[in-house]
Amino acid sequence: MSNFDKNRFKSTNQEWETSNQLFEKIDSIFHFTRDVCASQKNTKCKLFWSENNSCLNKKWDGINWMNPPYKYMRQFIKKAYEERHQAITVCLVPARTNTKWWHDWCMKGEIYFICGRPKFKGCKYGLPQPLALVVFGKEKGIMKSFYL
Repeated sequence: MSNFDKNRFKSTNQEWETSNQLFEKIDSIFHFTRDVCASQKNTKCKLFWSENNSCLNKKWDGINWMNPPYKYMRQFIKKAYEERHQAITVCLVPARTNTKWWHDWCMKGEIYFICGRPKFKGCKYGLPQPLALVVFGKEKGIMKSFYL
């Protein structure tokens, strides 16, 4: 089982890597040019920004993949939303529909609710919370299902 602390929706690890199976399925639709929240070890794209070369202080372009550190979700979602005029960004995020950041930014994007419990690399089980893909830079306010 994943190493979750007392709060079952908060992980002690902020670098969970998206499974290749999930990423490849999403990439076949969007054809990503950059991973905006990665490390040398877990990047999904040839071009990437890391914690040491932060995406938060850059101008974005192209078609971006974002699996942000959930601890700093608000900052990364806000940045993806702000960059929507010059970049398309697909964000893999917990579907926390009861939070302010979800309503302030995610509801202005295109939302795909993920059916199933995808596992991150290194996890035995899928996450104990629903996930969504939020897309900024395309359509607005569209909700759909994304089947694994």
